[in-house]
Amino acid sequence: MGVHILTETDLRSVVGIDNQSLDAVETAFSWLQKGLVDMPPIMHISAKKYSGDIDVKSAYVDGVPVVAIKIASGFFNNPKQGLPAGSAMMVLLSAETGFCKAVLLDNGFLTDLRTGMAGAVSADLLAPESVETVGIIGTGMQARYQLQCLSLVRPFKKVLVWGRNSDNVAKYIQDMQSALGVTVEAADRETVVRQSQVVITTTPSNTPLVKADWLHPGLFICAVGADFPGKQELEAEVLQRADRLVCDRLSQCIHNGEMQHLCTDDSLPDDIQADELGQLTTRLRPGRQDPSEVIVCDLTGTGVQDTAIANLAYQAAMARGLGSEA
Repeated sequence: MGVHILTETDLRSVVGIDNQSLDAVETAFSWLQKGLVDMPPIMHISAKKYSGDIDVKSAYVDGVPVVAIKIASGFFNNPKQGLPAGSAMMVLLSAETGFCKAVLLDNGFLTDLRTGMAGAVSADLLAPESVETVGIIGTGMQARYQLQCLSLVRPFKKVLVWGRNSDNVAKYIQDMQSALGVTVEAADRETVVRQSQVVITTTPSNTPLVKADWLHPGLFICAVGADFPGKQELEAEVLQRADRLVCDRLSQCIHNGEMQHLCTDDSLPDDIQADELGQLTTRLRPGRQDPSEVIVCDLTGTGVQDTAIANLAYQAAMARGLGSEA
């Protein structure tokens, strides 16, 4: 029984920024809510000497023929060596026998795609119906995916972006104007937040970048960067002042997301409640109800998203006879 090897080129030819991928990730959150998923806690490996961390995520889903085991790394000194900061690969096991069926050498593409799609799912449910300006904090790969995936669910005319490196900001502006045909401008962080209806934070920051005093009625913030203990992009008071909090997986966000900075004893304070996206995708809880609500969505990335996007890509690749066999 051979193992299929699929490269990033193979995978990019069968999945991408489209409604099929969006539906797959939205369905993954519904699977969680419906109790169809066995998803262990994230395995974290820290490589502090090299400003790096490695995550292992996975999930079994009843009825899905494969289980994805994803190994992802973020080594933030890499750009100084001309290397990407992040990388990843996935191993697919048969859900029936446990034998390896495929190795997806995607170099983080599938992780970037499913993370961007999770942001789009949250925006579809929680962003204002009318969006004129989108604010982006960060200029890396996820800053690109989040914006492009958002365009599937909300049209917008203008983007304001902030980043630490002016050269990276300039490159981001050029790339996104070309990709989306919208106006993209550099701005300071306060201006990004105050003048945008949707703000997406995409950095590995350990210190808050968004202040509570900058919040305004109708704002939706999708916080993507904090996915490890100690990371933080939003002041804790941002979550306290928000009218509503939503997350991908509460147990993860309490330990790894923005919510960790509110929590004691592995739980949120009694006066703060949070919904999971699966409650919204299954219509157990509503999306945005009031145009003036300030809503924050805390995304840490779940193993079920990896199994969902990996299964979509694998099945499409096999249908087209792609890859090699080892």
